[in-house]
Amino acid sequence: MNNLALEQSTTKKVTLRLIPFLFLCFVIAILDRVNIGFAALKMNEDLGFSNAVFGFGAGIFFLGYFLLEVPGSAMMNKVGARKWISRIMISWGIIAILMAFVQTPWQFYSARFLLGVAEASFYPCMVHYLSGFYQSKHHAKAIAGFMLAIPGANALGSPLSTFLLNVDWLGFAGWQWLFIVEAIPAVMLGVVCYFYLDDKIEDVKWLNPDEKKWLIDITTKEKLEKQQVKHYTFLQALKDRDVLILSVGYFCWMVGYYGINMFLPTISKGLSETTSLSTQNMGWILGLMYVCAMVVMFLVGNHSDKKNERRWHVAACLTTSAIAMIISSYISNTNIVLAFVFLTIALCGAFGAYSPFWAIPPSFLTGAAAGGAIALINSIGNLGGFFGPYIVGYIKDVTGSFNASMIFLGASMIIGSCIIVFLVKQSGKAFSVNDDKKLKQTS
Repeated sequence: MNNLALEQSTTKKVTLRLIPFLFLCFVIAILDRVNIGFAALKMNEDLGFSNAVFGFGAGIFFLGYFLLEVPGSAMMNKVGARKWISRIMISWGIIAILMAFVQTPWQFYSARFLLGVAEASFYPCMVHYLSGFYQSKHHAKAIAGFMLAIPGANALGSPLSTFLLNVDWLGFAGWQWLFIVEAIPAVMLGVVCYFYLDDKIEDVKWLNPDEKKWLIDITTKEKLEKQQVKHYTFLQALKDRDVLILSVGYFCWMVGYYGINMFLPTISKGLSETTSLSTQNMGWILGLMYVCAMVVMFLVGNHSDKKNERRWHVAACLTTSAIAMIISSYISNTNIVLAFVFLTIALCGAFGAYSPFWAIPPSFLTGAAAGGAIALINSIGNLGGFFGPYIVGYIKDVTGSFNASMIFLGASMIIGSCIIVFLVKQSGKAFSVNDDKKLKQTS
């Protein structure tokens, strides 16, 4: 079998083995992270929470996430991805179930904070894990494959969550069942994960000897090529210029992303009230919006790999999202259908930037250094998930409108895109086609 055929068969097997399972795990993670936005439609009224209280509680998740993100990634390098991802899923599933029993603001804050602590390092562990099984030229496509879970979880969760909001079983309110039903799969998948994943290529039994040897050889050669440019330890990667700049850019992006994402059900409910749209039908519309985001995310990932370019793809997506977000807010009183169209464009842009962005760190860092860099970027960036929802809730309480909030969120995303595209060096570009050809010639 020639190298091209070997590459195709191996990549296909890796994709079929890892992407569907990690996709499913990530779907549950996103559901348990953002279902708070749907729960708010009934929970806030039942518990007497203001927009500011809800925004602070929704955002404090990311404070816990921030504190344990880098230490958690370091722990994964010690105990292995299989055990660490399993532990994360089981612990966050248990805490997510406890969310159903909060009654006071401080109980709400505590549960959300602990949920962030439990889930910390889950995402960077998965990105780092995938990067160890793929050539650099396939990174964006592979990352996009499992990251489709982000809009996918929202597409599934929107109608599911709005349905659960209307149930009343065994004396529990719908928002309580929402937390319980959507958290149980995390515990179950956490157990499965321990037996299903392999820590490294050498451990797999689902590749034949030729495929395993080819994958080990090509990933090792790429690792050596990258180390000739930057050979960092875990701690040294945390101080790298590009890593720090990517962290700041990601922070600005997440301020806008989570600000809109956490309040999207509330915003959509306000828009739908002018047309007497039911909560369940609103859930289906939101689900369709996220399906559109999934398609865009996949197409952007493929195009980024084809053009071998990352930064400008990120900037174009974020700028489009910001502009559409602001337009949607200001036309909502005159054209409800067009407002939802622009909200959909905003979601598509925000999600489309994910795969090219997360293909940047593995393009110039390897091993533990790549894991540490991804963890730092994600932890600092996700602090934006704390500030975004809180500021949106605060501005809404003060002004009585989401318009000023949308301007703030859009401006933050545009600033993030400028930081990423103008300040990250060319070392942040994807592993080049010429480098890949060079590797094939030496193999």
